[in-house]
Amino acid sequence: MRTVLGIERIDEFKEVFIGKRVGLLTNPTGIDSRFNSSIELLKNKTTLVALFSPEHGVRGDVQAGVHISQYTDELYQLPVYSLYGQTRKPTKEMLDEIDVFAIDIQDVGSRFYTYIYSLAYIMQACKEYDKTVVVLDRPNPIGGEMVEGNILDLQFRSFIGYYPMVQRHGMTIGEIARIFNNEYEIGCNLEVIPMLNWQREMFFEDTKLPWVYPSPNLPKVDSAFVYNATCIFEGTNVSEGRGTAVPFELVGAPWVKPERLADALNGFQLPGVYFRPQYYTPTFSKYKDELCGGVFVHVLDRKNFMPVKTGWTMLEVIRTMYPEHFKVSAPYVEGRPCMLEFNTGCDYIKKHTKSLTEQWEILERDTLLFKKTREKYLLY
Repeated sequence: MRTVLGIERIDEFKEVFIGKRVGLLTNPTGIDSRFNSSIELLKNKTTLVALFSPEHGVRGDVQAGVHISQYTDELYQLPVYSLYGQTRKPTKEMLDEIDVFAIDIQDVGSRFYTYIYSLAYIMQACKEYDKTVVVLDRPNPIGGEMVEGNILDLQFRSFIGYYPMVQRHGMTIGEIARIFNNEYEIGCNLEVIPMLNWQREMFFEDTKLPWVYPSPNLPKVDSAFVYNATCIFEGTNVSEGRGTAVPFELVGAPWVKPERLADALNGFQLPGVYFRPQYYTPTFSKYKDELCGGVFVHVLDRKNFMPVKTGWTMLEVIRTMYPEHFKVSAPYVEGRPCMLEFNTGCDYIKKHTKSLTEQWEILERDTLLFKKTREKYLLY
């Protein structure tokens, strides 16, 4: 049975929109099961007056970290306000023309994916200016049962980690909105339009919905699974596979010996994963046009795969094998934490002050704590 999306239930919740001016945060993932755009659906059934852009843009055509400007959409003749440019929080002027702020966007289930912080800032602004937030719920593509990670240390707050959550939270974007609003005390007027026929054990393929990549470097559902493992390499001089057809599934550098690394990683017998030696040459990003040695991360058993434990182990092994080459990237702003600290939500990975066994123990402890915290906000 196909999962029914929140956007496909707007007729059932029409009282939320009747007589209201609507703004919408979305991107190409905002579609129904028949590929109809959420922009088109809301334009036909509500008074849609403005679009809001997350990272990567409303059209999904912008690479990671690139700022986006305000413009008028040619097709819909609607203003597009950027929430990934000069401001990341909607201003009073942006909200003056709307009564209801709708969000329909595919999240990927990771603490360091920016869409949930666009959601948080929208909720904060709507609380401040007395607007209603409506989240049109969508599946967590990597499932709703598995939870894993360390809880973010708030001294490493950023736009890739703002609240004390674990990396793999196992929540839908509607559930994330609920925990933001109540546990983390945003307190806005929030309505979540839930899905039908979605269950926590489902992976994205089980929903029978079309996959649209949520950002340029997550082209496949497999990419989203491995993202929670290998995105931490963004904060190092190790390539996370950007500039290839399989970003985040490849990890390496010109100085890595693939067979040696694969043997070392497979020796840990981490659950649900196999590391295959691989050479590759990125066409952009780190080591553009340079031959890299590394590993391809094959997820063999999604139900048992532990991405955070896997990623932390990979980083520890590479750092130990190549101490003369491995480097943590410097902070973008002097005196501020570095990207590795923001991504991991802690300083002990960067400072190398805890053994791998101690790191694993932290993951187990914090996972149990967050599971208890999230329980009362689950919808399914």
